[in-house]
Amino acid sequence: MAFLSALLKSLITAAALCCLAGAAFAASQFSPAQKGEIEQIIKSYIMTNPEILRDAITELDRREKTAEATARSKIISNLKGPLYVSPTQAIVGNPNGKITLVEFFDYNCGYCKKSLPDIARLIKENPDLRVILKDYPILSKGSVEASEIATAFHEQFSGEKFWQFHKTLLGSHGYVGRAQAIAVAKDLGANMDQLTKDAAAPSVKKGLEQNDQLGQALMLTGTPSFVIGDETIIGAVGYDELKTKLDNVRKCGKVICS
Repeated sequence: MAFLSALLKSLITAAALCCLAGAAFAASQFSPAQKGEIEQIIKSYIMTNPEILRDAITELDRREKTAEATARSKIISNLKGPLYVSPTQAIVGNPNGKITLVEFFDYNCGYCKKSLPDIARLIKENPDLRVILKDYPILSKGSVEASEIATAFHEQFSGEKFWQFHKTLLGSHGYVGRAQAIAVAKDLGANMDQLTKDAAAPSVKKGLEQNDQLGQALMLTGTPSFVIGDETIIGAVGYDELKTKLDNVRKCGKVICS
């Protein structure tokens, strides 16, 4: 990965230099002799000062990270925005909790399954914790179908009953798809005719699309991904790290207290 990253940056740098040089030539309409002289000057300068390429790449990385952080901050800070308020999301724990954890998950994600006991423990030990579950089915068609059924189940049951459904389905072994989700819903007493109807509703598809757009806007690269306070966390980081960040938000409003 490091080699590919370095190669990509080198190609980007070379392309940028060529584009700049080409644009300058076209705009000024230099003669062939003048173009050759300018090319030689540029080449000589770069060979004498190769560190400018490193500095340019460093500055590009800095600007990209700053732009990403700004974009994420706008989404996270909007407490009335779709990250926190959506008709298709599920809220477990304390729905009026002062501390919020948002999780993007996929029912076929092994790391999401690994994180499930951590989330359950956090809910049990923190009565002021609100957990917003965002279906982010990126792994397979079955993941999408399971999320559709889960959303439909949430139309009938919320709170503890939905949390039971979620834990059962996410905690199951093997592939998870429509059939597996329907089986769990049936065992928990769902109205199956209504469940099938609700799962096919356009609003369900729209809700999953909105989650996908949020994930892309937050630049999430996988599941599980979490939002706590002012920070986006990607990956199954474990109970201790999540608890520390939640404790800090409770203490100072940020995941890192000064």
